[in-house]
Amino acid sequence: MTIAVGFFDGVHLGHQAILKGADLALTFENHPLSFLAPERAPRLIMSCEDRAKAIRSLGVKVTALAFDADLAGYSPERFLAFLQDFAADQGWNRMDPLTVRCGANWRFGQGGVGDAAWLRAHGVDVTVVPYAEFKDEPISSTRIRRALEAGEIADAHAMMGRPYAIRGEIIPGKGLGRTLGYPTLNVRPDSPSSQTPPQLPHGVYAVEADGVRAVANYGLAPTMGAQSWKEPIWELHVLGCTNVRVVERAHERTPFVFEVLRFLRPERTFASIEELKIQIAKDCEEAVR
Repeated sequence: MTIAVGFFDGVHLGHQAILKGADLALTFENHPLSFLAPERAPRLIMSCEDRAKAIRSLGVKVTALAFDADLAGYSPERFLAFLQDFAADQGWNRMDPLTVRCGANWRFGQGGVGDAAWLRAHGVDVTVVPYAEFKDEPISSTRIRRALEAGEIADAHAMMGRPYAIRGEIIPGKGLGRTLGYPTLNVRPDSPSSQTPPQLPHGVYAVEADGVRAVANYGLAPTMGAQSWKEPIWELHVLGCTNVRVVERAHERTPFVFEVLRFLRPERTFASIEELKIQIAKDCEEAVR
C-alpha cells in the first residue's frame, strides 16, 4: 500500500506528482501552523472539502485529520505506529511493504524531528518526490498565494494545473447594476477556515461559472459612494444574460462556485456613472477575448 502525506493546499502540480500512484492520501483539516503558531498560519488556497475533492479527482482516497494537541505531541515512533494502524484500517496487510510518498520538506513528529530518512531507517519504503518547477523555480503553495495576491492569475493557474476557484454565498444586491444595464450576481466569498483565503487585488476579472463567461468586479464598488460595499464583494455580470433572476434560479445552491480566469484592471472610482458604464462595456468585451 502506498500513502501520500502532506497538507496539499492548492493540490498543485507538485502535490499531484506526490499523489500519483498513491492508494491513499493523509492530510489535515487545518494547517498545522493554525495550532502551533496561529500568527504564522498561511492564508489557505482551498477549503478542506475542496482539497479532498481535488485529491479524489486524481483517483486517490483521502482522509483528513484534525491537527490538535494530541497529534502535535506525537513522537516519530508514535506517528509511525499511527501511520501503520491507519494503513491497516484501510486494508493494508502488515506483512506487505508500506510505501510513503512525500515532498522534500515533509516533516512529522513533535518539533518536526521525523523525516524520510528516519522512516527509511525504521523499515518504511519512502519516495521523496522532487519539486515540480515553474519558471525555473520550485512550485509551492506559498508561490501560488503570492501570485494570486499580486493578481498574477495566469501564473497561479500554471502552477495549480487548473483555474483558481472562488466559492461563496449569493447575497442581495442594491439593484444598481440593473439600472446601469448590467445586472449582477453578488457573491460574498467564503473563508476556507478560520483563516482568510489569499486576498486578490480589488479589480475587474474575467470569470466563469458552469462554463458561462462573466465579468466580475471584486471590491467595494467605490463609484457608488454611500452605497458602496462595506466589505469586498464579487459582482458578476453574466455575459449575454440581461435577467439576473434567471441566472440566480439556475444557480440556487450553496455555495456558489466560479473560476477566476484573468485579471483585467484595478478597481477605481469613476467621475460619473456614465463613465463607469462606458468602462463596463469595455470590460465585457475584454472578458471574452
